[in-house]
Formats: sequence, structure tokens, C-alpha cells
Amino acid sequence: MPSELTSDWCSIGYRTLTKGLGQLESEDGRGTDQGAFSNCLDEAVAGVWSPLSNISLSWSLTANLLGIVILSRGRCGLSRCISYYLVAIAVSDFLVIITAVILNRIGRIYFQGSVLSTTPACALSNLLVFATRDGSVWLTVAFTIDRFVAICCQSLKARYCTEKTALLVIGLVSALSCVRNIPYYFTYQPLYILGGVPWFCDPKSTFYTLPIWQAYDWLDHILTPFLPFLLILLLNALTVRHILLASRARRRLRGAESHGDAEIANRKRSIVLLFAISLSFLLLWAIYLGHFLYVRITGEGYITSLDFNDPQYILQETTNMLQLVSSSNNIFIYAVAQSKFREELKKVLMCPFTVATGCFKQLKHRKTSSH
Repeated sequence: MPSELTSDWCSIGYRTLTKGLGQLESEDGRGTDQGAFSNCLDEAVAGVWSPLSNISLSWSLTANLLGIVILSRGRCGLSRCISYYLVAIAVSDFLVIITAVILNRIGRIYFQGSVLSTTPACALSNLLVFATRDGSVWLTVAFTIDRFVAICCQSLKARYCTEKTALLVIGLVSALSCVRNIPYYFTYQPLYILGGVPWFCDPKSTFYTLPIWQAYDWLDHILTPFLPFLLILLLNALTVRHILLASRARRRLRGAESHGDAEIANRKRSIVLLFAISLSFLLLWAIYLGHFLYVRITGEGYITSLDFNDPQYILQETTNMLQLVSSSNNIFIYAVAQSKFREELKKVLMCPFTVATGCFKQLKHRKTSSH
């Protein structure tokens, strides 16, 4: 289960703090005292979400919104097909931040007694995290395939690299990402029941014992991120090989005139964005893959405590952080790889100042004309 990304801080901390603490049981023995329960949660989450994390969250949301706005304007010199994919990736990354960080972590840290911490809401929140994460990953794969076909498969380019196909692929990827994660909703049970209300998500023991769930868990990790990782690596390698061979052949044909060849320069620009996004994905998911294989091979399982000095806990949370970083760094990639995107970014950032300056000039003009 990809619960390492959606670790329920409150349930983990509460489970850790209540081990062997009989004083949390109410005097009549019928349940847990609500006041002690709340106090334990306060202690469990203290220091988990630092001001630096809040700043990072604000930046992630702002960056993705800027990317969506700029790419949607269609003034970055990219084809509409590419723009559709990039907007879809930006929207998916934005939803990852909303679900994985705001709903799943901040919501249950700062609003502990809210509906977000009930078992149905918790399970739904986890489902949304898995779905948006998978959508973001596979949209990156879809974009890589589109560029591979456009560069290496000229016979298919006219039929595949179209706006209609891009919209169809984006819709299918989004729908399948939601559908295939629905079974995860039924893998949770309440961690505690207080006053008849189920609280938090605790994986059912059958998830770890039934072969069908084990097979499903392996299939989930193969589909995200093993298969995307291999596909992106393979397609980028084939794309680089094709471009190098085509560039050498073109230089031989043009001879001395090859210097300053606009076609070769255009090819280089066309793949910079692709490689930047793909390599970012590969690097940020590499540690996740290594950690997953380590857990499976050693059988130690994922860490379910809040021991901030435990190296395994630090590694696990590092993989979580890098997954979230992969959903907020694309605007850096666009800015570095595309000069027109940088120009549009400057215009958007300067827009409030431009509007304010215009209003100030109008007011000044009115005062001058009135005199």
C-alpha cells in the first residue's frame, strides 16, 4: 500500500503515544476520554509541520497556479498539443498538493476533531492522493510518448500528435487513475471509535495476509512508478539516439553550412523541455524506488512512529518529500527551458504593478485636467 505518502500523522502519533497508557481509558471502561485523546494528538503532531513547510506549501500552490495560467494563455511558442499536456500535468500536480498536503496532512494536524479525521473522509482523502499522484505520473509518461512519436515516428506524427488525441489521452489517464485506486478505499478500518464515530484510517490486517491484496499492491507499485520509470528512461534514450543520428546526417549533407542551422537548433530546443521534465521525474522517484525495494526485500515494513532521530524514518519521509517536490518544481523547469515562458512569467508577475501604475497615472491625469 502506498500509505508511506499518505501517512496519517494523527493516527500514527496517537497509536504511538497510547501504547500501554491505560489512563486514556475512561473510568467506565467503555472508551477513550475525549480530552485525553485531544491532548495526545496535540503532543503527537507538535513540531511535525514547521513554518518552513508552510512556506514551501505556499510556494508550491503559487508556482502551479502560475504555470496553469501562463500555459493556458498559449503564448509560450508551444503547439496546442504540447500545451494541453503541460497544463494537464500542472493541474494534476496542483491537485496532488491539495490532496496530499492540505487535506491529508495539514487538515488532520490542525483540525484534529474535524470530519477530515473520520474514517470515511480519511479513506477518501487517501484515495484522492493515490489517484492524483498516479495521474501526474502517467501524464508525464503520456507527454514523453507524444514527443517520442513526434520526433522518432514521422509516419504516426500526423495522426497521433493532434489536439484531439491529446485531450483523449488526458481524459483516459485521469479516469483510469481514479478507477484503479478505488479498491484502496476498502482497505481501511477505524483506528478508534469514539462515541460511535469511527476515527482515522488503520489498514486492515487482511491487506497484508490475503494473496489478492498482495498481488494488487505489487501491481500498484509496478504501474506507479516502476513501469513509468522504465518507459521514460527507454523512450528518452531512443529519442536521444534518433536526434543524434539525424543531426549527424544533416551535418554531413549540409557540410560547412551546418553551422548555425536553424533546424538543428530548433530540435535542441524542442527536447530540452522534454528531458528536463523526464529527468526531474527520474531523479525524484529514484529514492522512492530504492526505499520500496529495501522494504520488500528486508521485510521490515514502513515506519509507523514519530521518531525523528530514526534514520529509516528520515529516509521514509525524504521519499515522501521528494514525491511532493516533483509536483511543484515544473515551473522551474519551464522557466529554465523556455525563454518565451520566462517572458510570460515576467508579464504575469508584473501585471499587478502595471495595473497599479496605470490607475495611478489615470488619477494623476484627472487631477491635472480638473485644474
